[in-house]
Amino acid sequence: MGKAIVAIVGRPNVGKSTLFNALAGKNISIIKDTPGVTRDRIYADVEWSGYHFTLVDTGGIEPESGDIILKQMREQAQIAIETADVIIFMTDLRNGLVDADGKVADMLRKSGKPVVLCVNAVDNYVKQSPYVYEFYELGIGDPVAISAANRQGIGELLDQVTASLEDLDIDEEESELPKVAIVGKPNVGKSSIINKLMGENRLIVSDIAGTTRDAVDTEVSYQGKDYLFIDTAGLRRKSKVKEELERYTVIRTVSAVERADVVVVVIDAVEGISEQDAKIAGIAHERGKGIVIAVNKWDAVEEKHTNSTRDFEKDIRRVLSYLNYAEVIFISAQTGQRLGKLFATIDMVLENQQRRIPTGVLNEILTEAVAMQSPPTDKGKRLKLYYMTQVAVKPPTFVLFVNDKELMHFSYLRYLENKLRESFAFKGTALKIITRERRDKES
Repeated sequence: MGKAIVAIVGRPNVGKSTLFNALAGKNISIIKDTPGVTRDRIYADVEWSGYHFTLVDTGGIEPESGDIILKQMREQAQIAIETADVIIFMTDLRNGLVDADGKVADMLRKSGKPVVLCVNAVDNYVKQSPYVYEFYELGIGDPVAISAANRQGIGELLDQVTASLEDLDIDEEESELPKVAIVGKPNVGKSSIINKLMGENRLIVSDIAGTTRDAVDTEVSYQGKDYLFIDTAGLRRKSKVKEELERYTVIRTVSAVERADVVVVVIDAVEGISEQDAKIAGIAHERGKGIVIAVNKWDAVEEKHTNSTRDFEKDIRRVLSYLNYAEVIFISAQTGQRLGKLFATIDMVLENQQRRIPTGVLNEILTEAVAMQSPPTDKGKRLKLYYMTQVAVKPPTFVLFVNDKELMHFSYLRYLENKLRESFAFKGTALKIITRERRDKES
């Protein structure tokens, strides 16, 4: 089960970014933690009282007039309604209750989604609490007074969020079938892929409506095996502003990826690989999902030659250098070309995600790797590798015990990962290696 989605909605300058960074525990806007991926970070993983959820910021409003403020706030609210499990509706004490707040509150209330109302800039609760009461007029519950800048009231706000998540009981609604998310930019053919599977090949078993994300999941059977395809295709409110559309796409992608076992990143063969493709693929990579890169509309590429697929894949590997483990296939949703191979590749990735390696075998590979390339040294002190053991699957996760974690260079960790990939079938899945000092275990 993926983490729940919590979205922040609110007017410009009410402190959404400040709250986002406070809840995430760091300044997300300046983080670039995945090599080769650059983007404005609008999502972060948050933990509170044992609950883990993904926080998304629907912000980015740069209005020129009051009418534009209301229009863009409504678009934000619609994004939140369609993708989030819980919505944080942020208002501001300094400006008080304004007309736009009331109209967006109407949308949120009618959606039926859980909404936590917060009033920001309450720096002195004793003196300012009487002014908070007017926000009861919105009719969406008790307002939580906070000061995002001073990090006051954040705990109470998170308590309200996790209480709403507990009431949802999300886990009950999830299917046990392998979950496959089809993600990508608008108009790359995500809908066409699913429609082809549903229609011409008659693979559809049933439609499951009303899931926790208000999307329509499609149960598909292929050669006697069932899958649940998570649909991210429907951009119901297309924006004229490219940046807003990209933000919408990223938020929808985060929502789908959280639930998926395998993510199929669809790339347009005619347009080629783009920065937006890298952003979308990076979301799946960071969350350790199985990944298949499907180059769609390959039939529409007019000037093909003997090495066309090799050259295209080379471009993908260059732009998505952090996804060297992902499988690349060339398909056509229109003609159905190689859609059977898509299923075979998904099956392979699912199997590799859940592969367990015995500790004894792991340590044979570790010994061999150290013999072939000595661990790094720093100021005369050498890194010692004691042993490795696998602790989890999806993705395969290994703990490596060493004498000093500070001596473990990123390049050597990558070398060890490559050795694991050479020795075992881990195509299509991320690997996670956690370095611990042996004395940490003994204590």
